[in-house]
Amino acid sequence: MPVPQTDVLSRTFIRDDVYVSLHDWIVRGELEPGEKLKDKELAAQLGVSRMPIREALRKLEDEGLVETAANRWTRVAPITLGDAETIYPIIQKLEELALALAFPKLSPQHIQKMQAANSDLKTALEQNNPHGAVVADTAFHQVLTDIADNLELRAILNRLKAKYQRIELAYFSEASLLLASFEEHRMLVSALKTKNLDAAHRALARNWQASIERLRRLGEPS
Repeated sequence: MPVPQTDVLSRTFIRDDVYVSLHDWIVRGELEPGEKLKDKELAAQLGVSRMPIREALRKLEDEGLVETAANRWTRVAPITLGDAETIYPIIQKLEELALALAFPKLSPQHIQKMQAANSDLKTALEQNNPHGAVVADTAFHQVLTDIADNLELRAILNRLKAKYQRIELAYFSEASLLLASFEEHRMLVSALKTKNLDAAHRALARNWQASIERLRRLGEPS
């Protein structure tokens, strides 16, 4: 796939801006899993020197979004079922912690925000909008993380959610996956409305466990 079209970055942009551009292209699938990354080509596209490109690629490699074979190639990390097996249980446990921290501060406005995100998820599915569906799904869960107001927890989850979004996009041809998640979200919202923390924990755990079960039935992404 060609490098995505973008405006040349201003010289005032720092290396973090280069990182954000590459990170977003990878997460959105504009740079596809397994695609080779050439620092010269990326530098020309962004209008920067090769140094910030290399620094960004090293950071993305540390995060597991890029792979490098020394003196041979750098590429977008492939997506496998094993990736989901590794990170989904971790996200589940971290979100359970976020739920516990957020629960005492949960307001009707927060619940409305979750319902709106879930409605956006359904709309995106009906419109066959993969990126919109994954963004809405992430936004639904993000409400609890934001209410928890724990910077370290948010940082860890944000890093894992980048990998999660790539996986969900790779499997999006099976729209029933996220449609089932929409119904599971409704169960979580129902528990939150009745202020039943135990039921909310069960609904949240079920959402993540059911998600990985659905991926296992499908096998490796095509």
